[in-house]
Amino acid sequence: MFGSNFMPNMGEEIAMILFGIGFANLLLQKNLIKKIIGLNIMDTAVYLFLAEKGYISGRVAPIVVNGVQSVEAYINPIPSGLVLTGIVVSVSVTALMLSLTVRLYKRYHTLDLDEISSRLKKEGL
Repeated sequence: MFGSNFMPNMGEEIAMILFGIGFANLLLQKNLIKKIIGLNIMDTAVYLFLAEKGYISGRVAPIVVNGVQSVEAYINPIPSGLVLTGIVVSVSVTALMLSLTVRLYKRYHTLDLDEISSRLKKEGL
């Protein structure tokens, strides 16, 4: 049923499935909070994908111990750094989106994006 590469690449496949779920959620939901959750699921999928690609089985973190300085003994630290930076940016963007959503709710008393856009058209904005 599954090919011979299914198990070794399972982390990447799960990341792609999560990304698809988040993308579908982002496209199909009308509620702004649910759209934000979909975007966070997509972010998490990208971080999982980067972490999976950066890990090499049998290698350790790039901290020199016991005098081992061979490059083949360590994993690449760049994907880990990218994931950490992405998480910080993601939290900031989520906080901004949630604060804007609260402002929209206070003004229009709804989180339905279609309802908000129709009210904006009526207001002439």
